[in-house]
Amino acid sequence: MRKTPTPSEIHQAKQARLVAIVLVATMVLWMGGQFIGGKLGWETRFVFLFDLAALAGFVFALVVTFRLWRQRKADADGN
Repeated sequence: MRKTPTPSEIHQAKQARLVAIVLVATMVLWMGGQFIGGKLGWETRFVFLFDLAALAGFVFALVVTFRLWRQRKADADGN
């Protein structure tokens, strides 16, 4: 018999899905930016903007993942 997910579990699943989407989109856009910048001969300072955007995406994913981990730990300790 299946257990009905709680609102907290549904929220955590949505946050985890968001993290996955952000990570994939960040990698694809970062690699695409590096490739296009190399092919078009962009200056390093412009291509570096893709690095900074990718770093921001990874930091966001790390922060959300850490919050998810803490929330799941708190939920497990509370049960």
